[in-house]
Amino acid sequence: MISLLTGPDARDRCAWVGDDDEYRRYHDEEWGTPLHGDRALFEKMALEGFQAGLSWITILRKRPRFREAFAGFEPEVVAEFDESDVERLMGDAGIVRNRAKIEATIGNARLVRGMAEGELDELMWSFTPAVSDTRPAAFADVPAVTPESTALSKELRRRGFRFVGPTTMYALMQSAGMVDDHIAGCWRA
Repeated sequence: MISLLTGPDARDRCAWVGDDDEYRRYHDEEWGTPLHGDRALFEKMALEGFQAGLSWITILRKRPRFREAFAGFEPEVVAEFDESDVERLMGDAGIVRNRAKIEATIGNARLVRGMAEGELDELMWSFTPAVSDTRPAAFADVPAVTPESTALSKELRRRGFRFVGPTTMYALMQSAGMVDDHIAGCWRA
């Protein structure tokens, strides 16, 4: 499997971006960049949960509509959603219409609302692994799950969060910059 691709701007990037402009922008500007804040991490948790079983580009392309439909992922607002909101969201073709994921996002917002300000951020970042001196040389070197993502998943589940499995949490850790899995040779590495 190819690990790096040269883009139209002559920059070498992680090959998962392919030739998609939105993926390229996401890779260059967001993926692997440290992300902090309860709202931002709640959004990331929700979107990674919606991604389960789908490709990330599907979620990325629907992200603007997700943000509209879920009130900017403000936990305090989403926590107030009720059954009529669930039905509204189930009818919204601009998002992923999965009742279990919608209900989990609302339930997770209620849990975040019950936390102290900054607590979600502190909790998630407390599971960040030690920085490695070794950068992945190929995609085969990038894990899908780590002991840290498993521990984060376990702690979130203990607190009642849903759609936060170890693989989903590792994807969140990558996208939120808790780990840096840019392949050696990538311009972002």
